[in-house]
Amino acid sequence: MSLITEDQVVLDLTGADRHEATRRLGERLVATGRCTDLDQFLADVRKREETMATGLPGGIGIPHARSTAITEPSLVFGRATEGGGIDWGAKDGPATLVFLIAAPEGGGDAHMQMLPKLARALMKKDFKAALAAATTEAEVVRIVSAEVELDQPAGAAAGAAAAGAADTSGASAPAAKRVLNLVGVTSCPTGIAHTYMAAEGLENAAKAAGHTMLVETQGSAGSKPLSAAQIAAADAVIFAHDLPVKDARRFAGKPLVDVGVKKGISDGPLLVSQAEQLVAEWDADPSKRAAAVAAAGAGGASGGLISKVEEGASTGTKIRQWLMTGVSYMIPFVAAGGILIALSFMLAQVALGEQGAIEIVKYNLKPGDPLNIATTFSPTSLTSWAALLFVIGGASFGFLVPILSGFIAFAIADRPGLVPGIVGGSVAATMGAGFLGGLVTGLLGGFVARWVSGWNVAKGVRGVMPVVVIPLLSSLITVGLFITVLGRPIKGLTDALNSWLTGMNGASAIILGIILGAMMGFDLGGPINKVAYAFATTGLAAAGAATNAPQLKIMAAVMAAGMVAPLAMALATTVRPHLFSEPERENGKAAWLLGLSFISEGAIPFAAADPVRVISSSVIGSAVTGALAMAFGTTLRAPHGGIWVLPLIGNFLLFLLALAVGVVVMTGLVVAMKSREHNLAEIDATATV
Repeated sequence: MSLITEDQVVLDLTGADRHEATRRLGERLVATGRCTDLDQFLADVRKREETMATGLPGGIGIPHARSTAITEPSLVFGRATEGGGIDWGAKDGPATLVFLIAAPEGGGDAHMQMLPKLARALMKKDFKAALAAATTEAEVVRIVSAEVELDQPAGAAAGAAAAGAADTSGASAPAAKRVLNLVGVTSCPTGIAHTYMAAEGLENAAKAAGHTMLVETQGSAGSKPLSAAQIAAADAVIFAHDLPVKDARRFAGKPLVDVGVKKGISDGPLLVSQAEQLVAEWDADPSKRAAAVAAAGAGGASGGLISKVEEGASTGTKIRQWLMTGVSYMIPFVAAGGILIALSFMLAQVALGEQGAIEIVKYNLKPGDPLNIATTFSPTSLTSWAALLFVIGGASFGFLVPILSGFIAFAIADRPGLVPGIVGGSVAATMGAGFLGGLVTGLLGGFVARWVSGWNVAKGVRGVMPVVVIPLLSSLITVGLFITVLGRPIKGLTDALNSWLTGMNGASAIILGIILGAMMGFDLGGPINKVAYAFATTGLAAAGAATNAPQLKIMAAVMAAGMVAPLAMALATTVRPHLFSEPERENGKAAWLLGLSFISEGAIPFAAADPVRVISSSVIGSAVTGALAMAFGTTLRAPHGGIWVLPLIGNFLLFLLALAVGVVVMTGLVVAMKSREHNLAEIDATATV
């Protein structure tokens, strides 16, 4: 019997929510005799929905369950166009095409056969367009049946699964879909939010599809690498990353899905489906696996990292990726140095009074100096502890430009770029060229190292290329050019930039706060947000030990603005919960902690579902906070931490006021615009009646 019949098609599906709509679809199964207890089946579907929403991006809903109330595998299709669709828990909006998948409790893995086939069909624009345009139930049955059917009868599938049978060349039908062991790696430029959200998205998607998945998060908190045994047991690999994958050769010879980190957050089910398809293709054609292993072996001298920048990527994309790699490695040094210096100033003010910060910066590690903390440290002296923290923090700050430069070069040329990049960055810092000098030496060192690495040299020279020739020539060319040609102009530009920042006050400071705040609120962790964040963090290097440098004010404004969106959405879902769907209200609860921790990505689910209203409100609210933070003169040395580094924020009460005003402004805008939409929907509904 067919999975779907004309009686199992609803072309005008309606319902106050997804549960009511599911009941209407389920009633069609009762009418066709495929469901013996509607309430029991709906309870099984709801139990599945409570585990994870079954809405997919692109206006799709796929509620499904195995139930004792179902007599045979079945599909029911519903098309919901009235009111823009029905909320099915997807982040990008309501569903207009809904498939109810029903399978008998003891009927094997029928629903697990239907799910991936349906998912693959829904990736085809023609399939969705045909369903949206269909005018009769018979037309829908024809469209769906052409794409989705069981490989074999459910009973046979159950018997094959129970016996653990595998498909053989003599079998009359292919084996039922097997459970896959998947592994993955996630990473983002800062290694804070996207990294872990993508991991959770992939794990949930794999679980929903009936597979197992282990994810290695290469984030700022470090990572626990997947073991060799776990990788060897994997059927396929998913990389969702915006930074090079560390030691990527571990995964050689495995089917690989390779995407940006945001895809792991928003398109987990699609990526799992792509992994399934790759496994099937490789199983059918073993030559693909052999070719992948051979290709990995040929590239074995590359250092073991895969750059997320593909050869076909635009020049702008490549440059952004290289720069963000350098910034991501620099941030821990900024955090350690900035927080230690801030703590040293706090202790110095307690020990030495208002002039404590001025006095404490005189301590050092110079031999013979009476203020050498190595020889004068006293465990009982608060001043000694303040001096110790300052010296350590200053040492950490001393690495900012070399690390920035070194890992920009590393992103371009892999390991060969480290020496010219780090040495060039150190020289740039010594010459006073600051982070601009680090950017230049990083790019130059990377290109030179990659050029030298590509030389076709004699066999006898190859062995010394990585340890002698490449670092020697690339460092000589990079640093030599910088010292003799590039260094002085870039130092002049750096001095001009610092003078401009130092001279900012009044309206100019507020305008800069507006611009940076709007950038932080625009794409919530995306490229524009990261540009503003990188501008603030790299500027901390120029602030040095100053207590009121403009760079510290910029960092405070950027962090305050970056906290606005998630906190505002959390507040909006609290004060006007009826304006938001059930999944959004749950996301709102999590957004409190994310916002307080300066994780702008906490607002992404809301922006994905309603981009115009949420993003426009976020830009305005964040810009207000950025402007107020600059106007109030708040300062910050820590590049991250949110409310948890409040004691390190200068004028922290005004910082909180600036944050609160921006949150209230954004909340008011979101609520007002969503309320208007809600009221118009009610008016339309009344008029229709």
